[in-house]
Amino acid sequence: MSLERTPPYLQVVAALKAKIVSGELKHGDTLPSVRELAAEYGISTATAQKIHKTLKAEGLAEARQGSATTVSTRRTLHRTAADRLEAALSTGRIYADGEYAVITAAELAAPPEWVADLLGTEDGQAVRRERVTHNSDDQPVSASVSWFTADLAETVPALLVRERITGGTPSAIEAATGRRAVATEEATTAAAASEEQAALLGVSVGDPVLLSRNVYVDAQGDTIEVGESVAPAGRWRVHQS
Repeated sequence: MSLERTPPYLQVVAALKAKIVSGELKHGDTLPSVRELAAEYGISTATAQKIHKTLKAEGLAEARQGSATTVSTRRTLHRTAADRLEAALSTGRIYADGEYAVITAAELAAPPEWVADLLGTEDGQAVRRERVTHNSDDQPVSASVSWFTADLAETVPALLVRERITGGTPSAIEAATGRRAVATEEATTAAAASEEQAALLGVSVGDPVLLSRNVYVDAQGDTIEVGESVAPAGRWRVHQS
């Protein structure tokens, strides 16, 4: 981020967003006050107030009358595949506080053609893991499917068990094979919820949703995992570069 071209308040907003996405600032945590922000970053109180207003407008913070401004992520923050990979590799945890996943499928299955091409699958079979992620209010915030080459079923047998893998699949694969996911490529698009997606997310058929496809690659650029996810509308995706 260029300090010369980016307004000071947006620099601070980006820094706070990064802490929220990483989980360093959790839902319900108190944000620095206007005076604290002004003192820490050497900005005016008017600029500090703008920071609070921006985070509130984006649904990442809330203030109750007579109370401090706090982080709000349960209904508004969408964590991407890149966010989850970074969390898994840096903290050993793939889900943020208050989130949990229900594994709804863990099996060998025929992957879609686009997945088979990315995995280099030739025998028509791949490991398929499906999950629905919920927040602490037990509301579904995303549904996703991850695909892996069939040989990993023997190397990492937990992939075929319908239970959460502590630390996430990237950590489990690294522990068993030494292959470390170091980067992710992700593409997203807006769409209308299908009947299946609507049922998983608790929305109506035709409601707007965010579809994402991602690929985790190792240091050699080889594919480790291919995934597809869907999330309901009204959740912010935060990116910092």
